[in-house]
Amino acid sequence: KSHPSPPPPHVADGSRFDLWWPPSTCPGCGRAIAAQHNLPVVGFLWLKGRCARCRAKISARYPVVEGFAAILALAVAYVFGPSWQTVAALGFAWTLLALTLIDLDHKLLPDSLTLPLLWAGLLVNVPFDGAGLFAPLSSSVIGAAAGYLSLWSVYKLFKLITGKEGMGYGDFKLLAAIGAWLGWQLLPLVILLSAVVGSVVGIALIVFGGRWSQTAIPFGPYLAAAGLIAMLWGDRLVQLYQTWFFR
Repeated sequence: KSHPSPPPPHVADGSRFDLWWPPSTCPGCGRAIAAQHNLPVVGFLWLKGRCARCRAKISARYPVVEGFAAILALAVAYVFGPSWQTVAALGFAWTLLALTLIDLDHKLLPDSLTLPLLWAGLLVNVPFDGAGLFAPLSSSVIGAAAGYLSLWSVYKLFKLITGKEGMGYGDFKLLAAIGAWLGWQLLPLVILLSAVVGSVVGIALIVFGGRWSQTAIPFGPYLAAAGLIAMLWGDRLVQLYQTWFFR
C-alpha cells in the first residue's frame, strides 16, 4: 500500500497527527471546533457549511459520512435489537466505515484500526453465557487465520505469476479481522461478495470512467462492505443460497 498523504499544513511541523489527535479542527485555519458546532450533521447545518472563525467552506463529506454512520447504526439496531450484539456490531460497522474512507483516500488500511478490530473480534467471541456473540471462539480463531492466509496466498501466487503486487497486507489483516468476528463459515460469502462487487465496480470505472486497467483500485472498501453485509444478513443469504440450489 502507498504511504498516506501528508497531514494538513497546521500539523506539518511534525506534531502528533492520527485518528485520535488533534481533536476536530477547521481544515482551513486549523482552530479547534467548538463542542456546540461539532454535533453530527446539526453542526454543519448550523454553520451553513462554513467555519465559525475563518468562514472557510467545510466539505459536505462530513455530514454525509455522519448521516451514513447513523444509517448503519439503525440497520444494526434493527437486526440485533437491544442486545450486547448491537453494542459490539456498532463498533464493527463504524470501524469498517472509517477503514473504507481511509483506503479510498490513501490506498491504506492502517494497523491502528485493523489490528484492534482483529483482537476485538476474538474477544467478543469469548464464551459469554455459553457462546460467543457472533461465532464460537474456535470458529473465530480459525476465521482469523483463514482470512489472513487466503488473501496472502492469492497475493503470493499473483506475484509469482506476474511479478507484481495485486493487493496490500492491510487487506489480509482486514479479512482476518472479519473472520475473527464472524467465524470461518462466513468467509466464503465475504470473499465472494467482495470479489463480485469489486469486479463490477472496477470494470465500470474502466469502461465508463476512463480509468486505466492498471490503475490501483483499493480492495478494502469491498471487503468492508461484504463483511458488514455478512454480519447483518449472512446467515439468511447462506440459507437462501441453499434453498435455491439444493432443493
